[in-house]
Formats: sequence, structure tokens, C-alpha cells
Amino acid sequence: MTVSVDPLAPLLSLSGVADAVRTAREAVDRAHAHPTNRRGWPASAAEASVRAARSSAALDGGAVSAPADGLVTDPVLAGALRVAEELGRLLPVWRHAPLQALARLHVLAAADLTDDPDLLGRPRPVPGVAARLDQLAGLVGGGTTVPAPVLVAVVHGELLALQPFGTADGVVARAAARLTALGSGLDPKGLAVPEVGHLRRAGEYRATAAGFAAGTPDGLARWLRHTCWAWELGAREAESIAAAAG
Repeated sequence: MTVSVDPLAPLLSLSGVADAVRTAREAVDRAHAHPTNRRGWPASAAEASVRAARSSAALDGGAVSAPADGLVTDPVLAGALRVAEELGRLLPVWRHAPLQALARLHVLAAADLTDDPDLLGRPRPVPGVAARLDQLAGLVGGGTTVPAPVLVAVVHGELLALQPFGTADGVVARAAARLTALGSGLDPKGLAVPEVGHLRRAGEYRATAAGFAAGTPDGLARWLRHTCWAWELGAREAESIAAAAG
């Protein structure tokens, strides 16, 4: 008899992770329960998507906002906004063919960052990259039963660590995290804006991401706690969006 072992299950026993996961989920649930979001959630989700794109672009050195004339010339921000617009349509693909979705995310995010179209959507030919992407796709496709915030954090952290494309990897990683949150039920309406939290503590974001890449128990725990904190703050951002709209 073959016993299947969940590769992510040990993460829940790391210091402070279980409590952080619970707090993040409760915060997102409160945002979804806001009276405005019971019926008017599409408008809230649209605003959250734009804020997420701007914060994600800023984390990669892009412009935070578009010029007054509305013409987006910054290539990082333009890519992040294209990604944000496509996420809803990519969700079914993410659920059933994650690698295909990642390729599409990169095409959208990096279109203005390279003159070589052959580089778009294609992982770097570096040993280990393809295998690790396959493992990640397996997790997204049902290879783990850990709580959604943990899977979201792992997808995000692994893509940051792997840098699979060599351009726009940060925007792709954060978009993949949003897709995971949508698909896993953490944030099924896309109301939270964790990217605001990552940007607010950009130094901590980068340091804890490096800790995740190192793979030590402390490094993994710090990344998971930071990510859960960002989702908690992103949920409060969602509540402020709903309050302003209501």
C-alpha cells in the first residue's frame, strides 16, 4: 500500500505559522463579509486589481501610477496592468494547466521588457528550473491539502526564488499568488491587496523571500508569517475600498 505524504504539511508546524494562517484567513473572510462586497464586489475587485498591479510594479522598480493623461509608458507598470486585466480569464487555465498560465503571465508582464519575442513565456534553460516548475504545478494541481495561505505563500516564494524567466519574475510571482488565492478559496473574489503590504515592508519582503529561497526552517517560517501578514493587511485594504464605495 502506497502512503501519500503531503510535502507541504511540515510547514504548518513552523514557529508562528498556524496562528498567522488563521489570522490571515479570518481577515480575508471579514473583507468578503463587508456589506458592500455582498453585492457590489465586482467594483471592489476591479479597484483591488489596479492597486495590486501598481504595488507589484513598484516592487520591481516600475512606476506606481500612470501619468495624468492615462498613457502608461513605464514597461513594468504596463505589464503588471496587462496581467491584472487577464487574471480572471486565466483562472481556469491555472487550475488545470499551471505551466501554461505561467507562460501567459510572462508574455503579458514582459512584453515591453525584451525585444526578442522568443524569450516570452519560455523558462530559462537552466538546470533544475523545469523540474521545479513541474513540482510546483503538481502542488497547484492538487498535490497538497495545506491551508490556502500556505499554498499561496509557497507558490509566491518558489517563483521568486526560481526566477524562471529572467524578466518580470516578480510581477509573475505575485500574479501567480493571486491566482492561487482565487483558485484555492482564500480570496475567491479577488478583493484583498496583499501587494500593498509587500510594498509597505519592501525590505522585509525581499529579506524573507531570500530566507524562503535558502530553505532553512527559520527562513521558511519568516516568509510564511510575512506573507500571511501581507494578506491580513491586504484584507484591511479591501475593507477600506468597500467602505469608500459604500
